[in-house]
Amino acid sequence: MIEKNPKGEVWIFAEQEDGKIQDVVLELCGKARDLADRLGVPAGAVLPGYQVEKLASVLISYGIDKVYTVDDPKLKNFTSAPYAHAMVKMIEKHRPQIVLYGATNLGRDLAPRIASETRSGMTADCTDLQIDDVPDGKTGVVHKDLLLQIRPAFGGNIIATIVNPERWPQMATVREGVIALRDPDPARKGEIVRESVPIDDILMAVEIIERHVEERRLNLKGARIIVAGGAGVGSKENFNQIFDLAGVLGGAVGASRAAVDGGFAGHEHQIGQTGTTVRPALYIACGISGAVQHRAGMEESAKIIAINSDPNAPIFSIAHYGIVGDLNQVIPMMIKAFKARN
Repeated sequence: MIEKNPKGEVWIFAEQEDGKIQDVVLELCGKARDLADRLGVPAGAVLPGYQVEKLASVLISYGIDKVYTVDDPKLKNFTSAPYAHAMVKMIEKHRPQIVLYGATNLGRDLAPRIASETRSGMTADCTDLQIDDVPDGKTGVVHKDLLLQIRPAFGGNIIATIVNPERWPQMATVREGVIALRDPDPARKGEIVRESVPIDDILMAVEIIERHVEERRLNLKGARIIVAGGAGVGSKENFNQIFDLAGVLGGAVGASRAAVDGGFAGHEHQIGQTGTTVRPALYIACGISGAVQHRAGMEESAKIIAINSDPNAPIFSIAHYGIVGDLNQVIPMMIKAFKARN
């Protein structure tokens, strides 16, 4: 267990692949900056890999004060054991009070291993993080400046706030897209700290013989326009209208969990608590009731248009424009109108 360090830094794990920082890491830079300012400590990032020091300036431009590089040929490709070992050794040496990870496939693999090794605990899939004082319900003792780890619970029906007053560092994974990406400041100055962590051969039990990286076919997070369909679309055949409308608008196709579970669209299209979180300029929700689980993934969209035959559907409570009607009639009219304009 790591000894408490109220003056410890706020850290992020700087996940990178093939020399590119992952988007969620850049989002976390801004959140780490906010938390660090609230605590009056530096914001740090641990950047493991091979020949990755050139990426440190990117992290600094997004708000990080100190970048700890762990550069080793054995860390060129991600494998769980050596990366977890490097992070644990860094945590033991510098004793940060908070460590954040992106809730990516890699982050979800790595963070629990580090939490187990450091006996620190970890909250998964957070949608917000804050700092506040928390009174102990039994003793009345006020724990100062704890990390409030906020995430949906019980299927998204409630929002839970989790605190960890006894085990440090306080650690959490954060979903991609829930934190607004800030503009970088290329002129910002920071410190690069070069670290060396011995990695024994026994940690290299898994050998990567070949890597095959499949290009992402759908980039919902980066789409400016999304047309999404829900269970109200009715069938996989009817869902073709969603693709048609998205095609006319030059947008991407999204889906609610109910639509994915119904076989109308693949999981890669899913938006919501258990899918992708998006912030497009325009979001058109077709036949989506607007359950809290779906709204959690799209309610930050700049403009929301909802089409639903139920005038009391919850989606209308967050929509900027609402159309009450049969989507099988409304969508063809919209397609015809957009085609006429072009």
